[in-house]
Formats: sequence, C-alpha cells, structure tokens
Amino acid sequence: MSGVRVLGGEVERGGEILTPDALEFVAGLHRDFAATRDELVARRAHRRPLGFLPETRAVRDGDWRVAEAPEPLRDRRVEITGPTERKMTINALNSGAKVWLADLEDANTPHWHNVVSGQVNLFDAARGTIEHTSAEGKRYALRDDVARPAIVVRPRGWHLPERHLEIDGRPAVGALVDFGLHFFHNAELGRPYYYLPKMESHLEARLWNDVFTAAQQRLGVPHGTIRATVLIETIPAAFEMDEILYELRDHASGLNAGRWDYLFSIIKYFRDAGPDAVLPDRNAITMTVPFMRAYTELLVRTCHKRGAFAMGGMAAFIPNRRDPEVTAQALEKVRADKTREAGDGFDGSWVAHPDLVPVCREIFDAKLGDKPNQLDVLRPEVSVTAEQLLDFASAGGGATRAGVESAVDVGVRYLLSWLGGNGAAAIHNLMEDAATAEISRSQLWQWVHNGVVLDDGTPVTAELVREVLAQVEQKLDGEHLEQAVELFEQVALADEFVDFLTLPAYERIG
Repeated sequence: MSGVRVLGGEVERGGEILTPDALEFVAGLHRDFAATRDELVARRAHRRPLGFLPETRAVRDGDWRVAEAPEPLRDRRVEITGPTERKMTINALNSGAKVWLADLEDANTPHWHNVVSGQVNLFDAARGTIEHTSAEGKRYALRDDVARPAIVVRPRGWHLPERHLEIDGRPAVGALVDFGLHFFHNAELGRPYYYLPKMESHLEARLWNDVFTAAQQRLGVPHGTIRATVLIETIPAAFEMDEILYELRDHASGLNAGRWDYLFSIIKYFRDAGPDAVLPDRNAITMTVPFMRAYTELLVRTCHKRGAFAMGGMAAFIPNRRDPEVTAQALEKVRADKTREAGDGFDGSWVAHPDLVPVCREIFDAKLGDKPNQLDVLRPEVSVTAEQLLDFASAGGGATRAGVESAVDVGVRYLLSWLGGNGAAAIHNLMEDAATAEISRSQLWQWVHNGVVLDDGTPVTAELVREVLAQVEQKLDGEHLEQAVELFEQVALADEFVDFLTLPAYERIG
C-alpha cells in the first residue's frame, strides 16, 4: 500500500481489521477529506460572538425534514453507553437497552491496542459471535432471551489524530480511522449507525456528510444507509442545530443533549470573558437551571420539527450492589432526571450501567405507551433566544472550597485511569469519561484567571490549586500517578489554555 504505514504494535486478531483493502479505504477517505478537516479545526480558534447565523436563516425557516428512520432506530427509549472493551461490550448487548453507544471516543483511551481491539469486538458484536472468558475463568456470552440493541458507534472527534497510522507522511485523522475501519468491515450487514461528537458548526456536519456519501459510493452501499446522531455538546453547535440536521438530512437520525461536554464547551468558550461568564461549582449546575433548560427545550423542538429524534443526556450514577443506600439515592436521581426528559418530549435517554436500563425503560414506557417515540410532540410553545442560551448568571450558586477539591480529585483520578488505558472510570459512584476531567480542569483555569473568590473569602489562585493537588496526590497511588498529577496541573494552570486535555494526554501513552 503506497503511503500507508502502520506504526502501532501487534494486536490480537489485528490482521483481520488492518487488511490491505481496509487500510486503503481509510487512506482514500483521508486523502480526500483531511485537508478540509484541518481547515475546520483551525477555524474553531477564531471565536465569534455567538448567536443564530443570519446567513442560514433560510434553513431555519425552511420546510424540510430529515430522512425517515430505519426500523432499528425508531424506538430509542433507553440507550446504554460504554467503551468497546470485550466484557463491557457483551454486558451492553445483554442489557435490554434499545441502543448501545459503542464508544471509541471519550470513554476510550486511544491506546493502539484499544483502537484495534475495539474494532475486533465491534466486528464480532455485529455478527452476534462475541464471547469472552476472563482471567479468572468466568465466561461471558450473548443471551438468547434478551433483544439485542442496535449498535451505534461513536468515533473520535475531528480534532484528534491517530499517530499509529501514518498516511502520506502524516498521522491519520482519528475520526476517519474509527469510522472508516468500522464502515468497511460492517456496512455489508446493513446497519452502519454512528454518533458524531464535538462538532462546532454545520460546516463540520457537512464534512461528515461528504465522508458518508463518498464511503457509501466506494463500497456500493445505497446512499442514506448510514445514519448519524449528532451530539450537541458545544456551545457554538447549540446555535446551529437546524443547520447541522440540514447538512446531514439524508443521513441524520437525531440530536443528543451531551450535557457534560456542553458545560465544558461553555467554560472553554467564555474562559476569559469576565466575571459574568464564570460558572459555579459543577454540582450546582443541574439540568433545571435556566440556560440548560433553554438548551434542551430548543433541542427537542428543533429535532421534532425536522422528524429527527431528541436523545436525553447521561445518567452517570452507578448502583452499588453492596450498598443499598447508595443505590437508592442513585435510582432516585436517575428517576427524576429521566422523568423530566420524558415529560419534555425526548424520545429516549442514556444510562451508563446495565442496572439503570430498567429504570429508564420504565419511565419512557409509561410516557410512550404503545408509541415508539415522541416525534409527534412538536413543542410549538417553545421559543428560545440567544440571550437565554447565554444567560449563565441564571445558574446562581458560587465557587466553594469543596468545589475546588472535587475538581482536582476527580480530574486526577480520571487521568490516572485514562493513562492506564481505561477511559470509562468509576469515581465516587459515577461513571465518568473525559468530559468530567475537562470540566474540572477548565473550571479551575477559569476561576484562577478571573480572580474568583470562594464563598469563604479565599481567592482561587494557582498556589491554592497546587496545594490541593499535593493533598490529592498523597491520597492516591498508581503506576501513572505522577504523570496524572503533572498533566492535570499543566492543563488546569498553564497560561495558554489547552483546547482538549486528550491532546497532551495522547502524547503520554503508547
């Protein structure tokens, strides 16, 4: 293969995935679309005043709808998310959820082994042949008495490279590697479904649509077979929901309210915008604060107007089978969250643990009755302004010492897990992914650089953060602890804000 070099090491059954034809397919996508991707990622650095785009008013005002959903995606009342690790793949497929979000992005450390073995596991999962025996001898297999969920794969965002695969002398685009390998090996089965993360504009959605069109043409797959759900998890994208669906209209399945990355994006975008844009402790920002309500209400209305599904956010709570009290509290919070979403018109929602599937399903069953979804709930009464989306003061609350300590503790714990190869980390009875660490470090950066004073009168300084960081380091241990602490300090306190902590983190893994 001219111009294609695999620089990563051997991975079990990797030869079944990294075939010459598959690599050539990925290389073709890369050659056609990497330059546009580079331009669009560079464009993100030019922050504009946020508002609905005047040049796309005709799209927002137009009478159009996305393509009708294929049968496996018409009922999405409960979706389970998780990485493509083999045991977790089997558990997700046995969970009773309607959809499994197979995560190659924020819940996955992109070690070369994870990248390739994840594709092996997706290959077997798509064919119903996946099984696993643990080191302790426990066997995991697919159950015959549970309907298997539709598999929807989340590739990496546009910003991430794949340095273990070189094409024409440069690292491949991670998103094209993840999508390309999966589509090449599984499109023939007829269900190439994807979740698209981290987009900041409809132009980035247009690029995905062009990739989908080219990929289908090259493999002789009918146009529109691919279906994509877009995560609205950046503040610029919140102003372009209509436009994003329009660009992907032949391939669009819906939008998802990616709440944690959305908060990170707000902090990042307005990190140096002054005190009016400073957010309080993460725990004080619930989905019921006005600016978050505006975001979710707009998402439901936009989706249903266009015939697309509106998917609710993550229930990250982890039931603890050894602690009934923790479990009861988790289930109560999940029940309240999902009840609100079902009442708002969402068509389904996310959970992070198989034990939460019955709770989410019960709530949406009660709301939906015999219907598969709520596309008929058009929410014409909803009218959301740019000012409402940007009314961050409406969160109320403030910064506390407990908030600082929690941000450092959770951020370091997550990076410790991520650097060790596990991108989905159970921390304090929550299943956390990279968005958690992003909120933690960006919030501290914002507080330090805006001279925020805690509720007890203590100013948030770099020295305070380092003091708490030292305390956290003393409490933890692990092979990668020193690296995790150093990395967290870098991304939380460096003068120059790092766009994504996964970029410097990626340089530290094999």
